[in-house]
Amino acid sequence: MSSEQTDHEKIWKEFSDAVNMTPSALEKWLTTDESKEAGWSGDGKSETVGHKSGRRIVEIKHKSKSELTNDDFAHMKKVIGYVHRHVAQGGPKEDVENSTWRHSLMNWGHDPLKD
Repeated sequence: MSSEQTDHEKIWKEFSDAVNMTPSALEKWLTTDESKEAGWSGDGKSETVGHKSGRRIVEIKHKSKSELTNDDFAHMKKVIGYVHRHVAQGGPKEDVENSTWRHSLMNWGHDPLKD
């Protein structure tokens, strides 16, 4: 197995662990106002980075592993990093369910209440 294949296997596994929402649950979530309001857009008007990432995650999850491109694996690494960093920060002590912290993570395919 080449080192790229080994890296891809590792990324695939870590991505599968980090993204704990199904494609259909993520697609449904991305249609909500809470999803669209959570995260950073740069200008405060356009689609947030996390929301855009969520749409890309759905595309990736609909592919078979053999169909994934190097760009897909690069995005998967970005998702893994985001989820790990934000989970490590810890969420609010109260009302986690309705928190922006949770909503932002969900845009990236991770529902912290499912852990």
